[in-house]
Amino acid sequence: MLVALIQQSCTADVAVNKKHLAENIAEVSARGAQLVVLQELHNTPYFCQVESVDNFDASEPIPGPSTEFFGALARKHGVVIVTSLFERRAAGLYHNTAVVIEKDGSIAGIHRKMHIPDDPAYYEKFYFTPGDLGFRPIKTSVGNLGVQVCWDQWYPEGARLMALAGADLLIYPTAIGYESSDSPEEQARQRQAWQLVQRGHAVANGLPVVTVNRVGHEADPSGPTNGIQFWGSSFVAGPQGELLAEASQSEPENIIVDIDLQRSEQVRRWWPFLRDRRIDAYDDLLLRFRDKPFHSTAHNP
Repeated sequence: MLVALIQQSCTADVAVNKKHLAENIAEVSARGAQLVVLQELHNTPYFCQVESVDNFDASEPIPGPSTEFFGALARKHGVVIVTSLFERRAAGLYHNTAVVIEKDGSIAGIHRKMHIPDDPAYYEKFYFTPGDLGFRPIKTSVGNLGVQVCWDQWYPEGARLMALAGADLLIYPTAIGYESSDSPEEQARQRQAWQLVQRGHAVANGLPVVTVNRVGHEADPSGPTNGIQFWGSSFVAGPQGELLAEASQSEPENIIVDIDLQRSEQVRRWWPFLRDRRIDAYDDLLLRFRDKPFHSTAHNP
């Protein structure tokens, strides 16, 4: 399957961002792409650098204007598109939601981001309610897509549950970058760890991984920080964690990768991790943390 990754920088003009996306989708579809994956919250700059109620104005319902826009593009070019939208579910209830558009323009399914970060410059808990749909692959004409969003990509549990539910590949729309005060060495460690953990998901589950990040510098609207330099590096890893393609760290780029979905079958025969899982011994995964037993030092008469 030919999979396209569209790594793009964003402006403050939503119409301009969508115009660039439409042009890029047309370009990769002309090159034979069957599945097109977009970055996280691609319609706007990454607004979560600040906490402002005005930013809720950028949210929209699903179905809504963006699903109509990308649905028309999917139908026109005959491709499946993975989008990432700021969902307005109800007044005061919002999600960070990936929407998969089938090639006929219909909505194949959605994934609401399950893990919501709250770090300096990534104030997502102010905006997003954690997802309530679990980890369910979305069935499409090109396969069962195990779609999650950004912070979800650090958690092996989500990747495993997608694999157990029959995902053919794991997909992560992303928006992640460098904090300006970190040293170059620390920045390199962070980017490498980000890629490494996802390549680990590929190995542990015998599935390809597709990750699309944004790129470029986005200023902090409130001013206290120097903003975020998004590190790009969108990539595809095969089912043994092998790096099949990697985009620039600093430039917008469209990449098309031919992924052999049948290879997962052979890899899982060599490395039958699903067969050898000790499902009788994992109950403690449901605990927040396994505390040590508390032993009182008080004298017992």
